[in-house]
Amino acid sequence: MSLPTDDLNRRDFLKIGGAAVAAGASTLSSVRATEAQTTTLPVAPPIPLVRIGMVGIGLQGGSHLENFLKVPGCRITAVCDVRQERTDWATQQVVAAGHPAPRAYTRGPRDFVRLCETEDLDLVFTATPWEWHVPVLLAAMANGKHGATEVPAAMTIEDCWKLVESAETHRRHCVMMENCNYDRPEMMVFHIVRQGLLGEILHVEGGYLHDLREIKFEKKDEGLWRRAWATKLDGNLYPTHGLGPIANCLDINRGDRFDYLVSMSGPSRGLYDWAREHFPADAPERREQYVLGDVNTSLIRTVRGRTVMVQHCTNLPRPYSRIHQVQGTRGIFQGYPNRLYIEGRSAPHRWTDGAEALRDYDHPLWKDLEARAAGAGHGGMDYIEDYRLIKCLREGLPTDMNVYDAAALSAVVELSVRSNASRARTVDFPDFTRGRWRSFPPLGIVGV
Repeated sequence: MSLPTDDLNRRDFLKIGGAAVAAGASTLSSVRATEAQTTTLPVAPPIPLVRIGMVGIGLQGGSHLENFLKVPGCRITAVCDVRQERTDWATQQVVAAGHPAPRAYTRGPRDFVRLCETEDLDLVFTATPWEWHVPVLLAAMANGKHGATEVPAAMTIEDCWKLVESAETHRRHCVMMENCNYDRPEMMVFHIVRQGLLGEILHVEGGYLHDLREIKFEKKDEGLWRRAWATKLDGNLYPTHGLGPIANCLDINRGDRFDYLVSMSGPSRGLYDWAREHFPADAPERREQYVLGDVNTSLIRTVRGRTVMVQHCTNLPRPYSRIHQVQGTRGIFQGYPNRLYIEGRSAPHRWTDGAEALRDYDHPLWKDLEARAAGAGHGGMDYIEDYRLIKCLREGLPTDMNVYDAAALSAVVELSVRSNASRARTVDFPDFTRGRWRSFPPLGIVGV
């Protein structure tokens, strides 16, 4: 799966995709036509009914499966998991929704390869442990399927490049499903930024600050694999929740890109303390050696000179936060708790409460989909994320997040590890777009 060496092949891919969008634009509404004008972004021919193969049907995979059963224009036709009880559950859900039973793949951890080789699918969706994201996506694209994955898309720079090269070679979408891009406050802030109300955006902050100690030591689900990463890497292992929404506000890969990063971690204490307090002295958990610092802070500078702070903390007691701060020349939004200040609109030197801001600046997509998203995972944002993916595939539109975004955000994992290991030395981001970030159009405000 080598990448074509001449730029002409890549340009042809983009032109072909652009023609597919233009061909269908006359039948779209004004909002859809606006989306279809993004002819320089990777697209594919429209798919009237998106046939999906689900790989990994744990907590998050099961949630996505339930969403897809409610999203118009898609069918789950294959399911894969190492536990047959999970494929049995998935089959029951699909049949209960009135659809034919999907084919089940349960012959071990690599049975997704057989699924990709034999099933007539349009999309392979993986919600597996992190180390399996790239193998599933590569198998999907090599066999003519689009790929979508839970976060992060990859844990190394090498794997980020593999995804980019495979997507370009096989001309398939490779989408990282960053659900926090679709949370209501994040979409409201994006709406505010797109209207220019915060002025020029100069600095943003995001993070993933979530006490996961109990989950990491469970004998099931993420407890079976996630804690092991703390014995291997010291950096920001989960950057995309906080970084995705603020990267959109900066037009990353669409007029700007991440240039370089510095990162440092503090000591590792939280997992040791939890093990000591919850397990007997002879328990194997008490003998584990952790290298992951409890708090990692990374600073990123973009090519256009804007600054980004992104943090990671999952091993200490604390309430949940993604920080979510966007500072512009005319105002600022700050999350947890949500509050907004716009010069000339807010009372001088006084915050506007987040609920009041939402009444004035709610994103139209949330207004359109609020009822449908009710009860879905993570407050409804998971449904909106899944809805948008299927809509773009059905209408032949560029996906909201593409393979270049998946690579740029996921690259923070390895870059933060490398910088932290070298006393916060500056490390450069690869340009996964190979210069096309200068001409890729920005994301727009979309509705149903």
